[in-house]
Amino acid sequence: MRLAVAAVLGASLAGGACGHPAPPPPAPAPAAASAGPSLYARLGGVNAIHAVVGDFLARVAADGRIRAFFRGVDLDSLQTKLTDQICQAAGGPCRYTGKDMREAHADMTITDADFDALIEDLAGALDHAGVGPNEERELLNTLGGLRREIVTGRR
Repeated sequence: MRLAVAAVLGASLAGGACGHPAPPPPAPAPAAASAGPSLYARLGGVNAIHAVVGDFLARVAADGRIRAFFRGVDLDSLQTKLTDQICQAAGGPCRYTGKDMREAHADMTITDADFDALIEDLAGALDHAGVGPNEERELLNTLGGLRREIVTGRR
């Protein structure tokens, strides 16, 4: 199942390319190891991922549980980085070049409840985009492995 992507969102990426293309050939991500189309292809490619990330960030910015973590953050830059990160994790041609997750979140005191709220917002964006349940589960499982690097606080 492909994500519904409006034509106008496709124009938001220059030439439809990722922010940081990986040198050919791209190293396969764990999600791409299975037979058949990669998770990246099943999600609809970089433009679809970019659209989902945009919806996700809008949900996070409106989520009273976690929006404080995003105050003062350049959301356009974050959208590019998250698009690259998800694209790469899904077996696509993008390459995430930002900080590692432990370093990026070290001083934020993020709790399990905060992380769960973030995952709920991402799941809502994936559902809204029409991502199939298998693809959603595969992506969330891939990203859920980052919990131990991001969660640093207890409340």
